[in-house]
Amino acid sequence: MTTLTVRNVDRALKERLRVRAARHGHSMEAEMRQILQDTLREPEPAPEPNLYERIRARFAPFGGVDELELPPREPARAPPRFD
Repeated sequence: MTTLTVRNVDRALKERLRVRAARHGHSMEAEMRQILQDTLREPEPAPEPNLYERIRARFAPFGGVDELELPPREPARAPPRFD
């Protein structure tokens, strides 16, 4: 573990740290460690886009796919018989 010394901390800031530590039931040192850990935590990577989002992104420069005219559906044909 590394020791870190912070000098020239404003009295009001130190008092706010003391009150916050007391509220959480920690020492000022433990509270400061928690604040540093929370603040410097690595952000979670953004989720990879799903197939729908990737297709939209691919066709967006060409005007997108939202306004494509789809042909009307026809009734399904009868399944083959294997008599």
